Amino acid sequence: MSLMHTLISASMRGVPPEVEAIAREEGLAPHRAARAIARGRIVIPANPRRPHRLCAIGEGCRVRVNVNIGTSGIRCDEDLEVEKAKAALREGADALMDLSTGGDLPRIRRRILALDAPVGTVPVYEAVRRAGSATDVDADLLFSVIREHCQQGVDFLTLHCGTNRDALASLQADPRTMGVVSRGGAFHVAMMVANDEENPLYAEYDYLLEILAEHNVVISLGDGMRPGAFVDAARLAKTTEYLTLGHLAKRALAAGVQRMIEGPGHIPADQIGYNVRTIKELTDDAPLYLLGPLVTDIAPGYDHVVSAIGGAIACMHGADFLCMVSPSEHLALPDVHDIVEGTRVAKIAAHIGSLSRAAGNTRNREIRMAEARRNLDWEKQFEAALFPGEARRIHERDGEIETCSMCGDLCAVKMVRDILNAPKEQVEP
Repeated sequence: MSLMHTLISASMRGVPPEVEAIAREEGLAPHRAARAIARGRIVIPANPRRPHRLCAIGEGCRVRVNVNIGTSGIRCDEDLEVEKAKAALREGADALMDLSTGGDLPRIRRRILALDAPVGTVPVYEAVRRAGSATDVDADLLFSVIREHCQQGVDFLTLHCGTNRDALASLQADPRTMGVVSRGGAFHVAMMVANDEENPLYAEYDYLLEILAEHNVVISLGDGMRPGAFVDAARLAKTTEYLTLGHLAKRALAAGVQRMIEGPGHIPADQIGYNVRTIKELTDDAPLYLLGPLVTDIAPGYDHVVSAIGGAIACMHGADFLCMVSPSEHLALPDVHDIVEGTRVAKIAAHIGSLSRAAGNTRNREIRMAEARRNLDWEKQFEAALFPGEARRIHERDGEIETCSMCGDLCAVKMVRDILNAPKEQVEP
């Protein structure tokens, strides 16, 4: 297949400037980074229509964090969504996804795209709004919306190409308690059942890849059949979709289109490693993008913590990109506080995941913190902290003291440091 001029084709010939830049940031050899992009193991979501800071996702890179924002049909406040997006970036988010379904969707998207970060969308949401219902969406409308998102400067698109008739048959043969919880997946199921036709993103996948290659946009192969409940983790539909995504990932790479894989939903902690390794094997180590996994269903209000536990485990087994889950998951549209808390917890999980991969300078930061704590150097502790403002606020609640106020004059660190550093005659009995 003749490749269009994409980042993959450019990386086959040498080291493009954007690859050189991310290699420096990630501490990779430039030729290694270019080879990983050519093999589909690193992606850089960077639509050339819109300059912004770069973010590399995949093999040898730090684990990255995406934050979802967006209006709904019930709560539609554009200014609030922009405020939430800015709050996420201040807390260290690496990318944003605009999942808006209410209001003027192109205008909201323009405002999010004005921010300095990679941005993703789910075009089928807008297609459904334009058509009036999922069952009225046809291939022409869906591809038209996809092209518009690419032309507007969106960097990566979640497209549920693997939610096809085979996956639907698996769902019907092996029913689940929660059915389909992916909104995009549900839309495609409704379209297939109502029209008795294949998902157009699967049936016309080569045409879809032509659009994405033309605009150098990353495809995020959506997990429309991800389990939405702990009890559904072992059902057949997600595995059927995994197999399809493996084939689609290979076809995307052959067409010069950068791709990520999404998965795997709500699953027990002891199944995370198996699922991550299976997806990685089927897709030849394509970057893996996860919301969660959520490892229990009975902690509403704390699903950001549940997700971080699952995400950290997933990263130990090879996951590359974590989608923030907020405290309001399963309960309500997030507010700014939810976005801040969810982003912080996701960043902690991503850092833990990066440590397990020895990526970037993550271990150096741990060393700096250990040395600062040994020396009771609070300013250097705050410098090394992921969230220095919060660390400083808590420490200073009880005034300016040498140790923390929990141990006070019984501080173990100070005691042993002073003993070991004292002249020998002072410590001899």
